Amino acid sequence: MDAQAPSPTPSVKVDHDGDKFTATFGGSWTVSGADSAERAIKALDPLSAPGRGQHAAEVTFDLGNVTTADTAGAWIIHRERARAEFVGNRVKLANVSQRMEFLLDEIENHIPQLLDRPRQPPAIVRCLSSVGQSTVSIGHDFVNLLSMLGVFGFRLSTVFSHFSRLRVISVLSHFDRACRGAVPIVMLMSFLVGLIVAQQGGFYLSSFGATIFVVDMSGILILRELGVLLAAILVAGRSGSAFTAEIGSMRMREEVDALNVLGLDPVEVLVVPRLIALILALPLLAFLSDIAAIIGAMLISWSNLGISPDVFLRRLNEVVTPLEFWVGIAKAPFMALIIGLVGCSEGLKVGGSSESLGRQTTSSVVKAIFLVIVVDGLFAVFFAAVGI
Repeated sequence: MDAQAPSPTPSVKVDHDGDKFTATFGGSWTVSGADSAERAIKALDPLSAPGRGQHAAEVTFDLGNVTTADTAGAWIIHRERARAEFVGNRVKLANVSQRMEFLLDEIENHIPQLLDRPRQPPAIVRCLSSVGQSTVSIGHDFVNLLSMLGVFGFRLSTVFSHFSRLRVISVLSHFDRACRGAVPIVMLMSFLVGLIVAQQGGFYLSSFGATIFVVDMSGILILRELGVLLAAILVAGRSGSAFTAEIGSMRMREEVDALNVLGLDPVEVLVVPRLIALILALPLLAFLSDIAAIIGAMLISWSNLGISPDVFLRRLNEVVTPLEFWVGIAKAPFMALIIGLVGCSEGLKVGGSSESLGRQTTSSVVKAIFLVIVVDGLFAVFFAAVGI
């Protein structure tokens, strides 16, 4: 069998007549001869030299002698044509085979376009823009929360005017999960916080010989503020996030849309039972939180400060009135309403992806805890203004 003849070496020959140049290409323009093609193509360097545009020429690339070509060879020819045109020359192709024309067209259609990167505004502008966007987002969230509150109030009035529409089983189920399931963690956290408050307060009060006043401080602080606030924060992280995840999952599986198709109101079916259960559960959790925190304060007072339980309870009964307890408990339904509204509204914002579900669940917990603290501060200002 005869050995296969080697492919002709790529070659370029340039002829000119005044401002008319003819570049004759010959040989095999393939990837195996790329090095030879790069050396041969240097004959075209004068046509793409800087300043060439001041003496524009008419250049013809004659490809009639090209025996074979692949994408690599066609790309080299296309590149040199672009370089010659870039300095102002008028380049045309002659004697182009059908295969070469196809390769050149494909290369032209697949050249990546350079995208102009937008200029970054100054840092102060970016900072102000971020603040503005955050402000607008907060405004939208506030409007959405008010809208959800209005819809909830309307549906609640409808339910109580037509009591048969109240889903009692759903309310009891959510109450069981929001209240009974949260009792251990709420009482444990409150017990530990009661220990810390009494220990720190007793440490500093003992320096002034006023150790007994740790009872006054612990009792008033726990009953008015800490008990309900701890219960609300834990419920926001536990039940508020659960509401968002449950409703968000239903949104992802299009179950909320299915309720609309069936003629059922999603707010009445999904939101109203959850909010009623949470409004009933949080005052009870706040009461248990108060008890656990006071027990913690009493134990640390007994072990560290020498205040026996009977002295602690007698002093607590003297300085703490039922009003202190009711001031704390009165905040619970409002905090529960805020937690439930935020959790349900964020759940209804979930899109069709798990990323959206995670983002809205995180947003629900952060917003609920923030608003709970804001509501507690507003109540503190209000009670101070009315002298309670």
